[in-house]
Amino acid sequence: MMRINLLPHREEARKARRQQFFSLLGMVAVLGGLVVFLVYSVISGYIGSQEEKNEFLKKEIAVLDKQIDQIKRLKEQTQALLARKQVIEALQQDRGETVHLLSELVKQVPEGVYLKSLKQDGVKVNLTGYVQSNARVSTLMRNLEASPWLERPELIEIKAVVVDKRRLNEFGMNVYLTRVRTQDSGKPGAKAADAGKDKK
Repeated sequence: MMRINLLPHREEARKARRQQFFSLLGMVAVLGGLVVFLVYSVISGYIGSQEEKNEFLKKEIAVLDKQIDQIKRLKEQTQALLARKQVIEALQQDRGETVHLLSELVKQVPEGVYLKSLKQDGVKVNLTGYVQSNARVSTLMRNLEASPWLERPELIEIKAVVVDKRRLNEFGMNVYLTRVRTQDSGKPGAKAADAGKDKK
């Protein structure tokens, strides 16, 4: 009877299977490495792209911040200019009102009335003076009421005084400047025309 020794053949088969296993293991490792590399590359690309976008946004935000600061400065300058303009307009208006006030007082103060002082606070004008008789004060108030530049005379007080050994009456009075609301109303006589319309 023949005997066949199969041990070398089995040993070779084991070696072949081992080599095949290690080959497959190496291929799997290589494939895994490639997959990891590809995933890392893709993620790195996304991160790089996002960082570029972030940098671009930061630059744009910085530009916008500068523009916002410029706009704020321009607004502040505009407000300052408007405030100056209003002050200048108020001064011009007050200057015109003062001219009209003095002119009207010269026209409207009757004989026998002597003004001692005149104080203006906005549209309010305080007058103090002397008269020989109380009737002169009434005449003054009627004249001021009829003036196109003055309105609402209010008698504060009237009292007897002695000035240079003469008996006179000292009076205090408030009167108000008529504010110019339109170009037409700024003309002398506009107030009287308006009063005439109201009467009709």
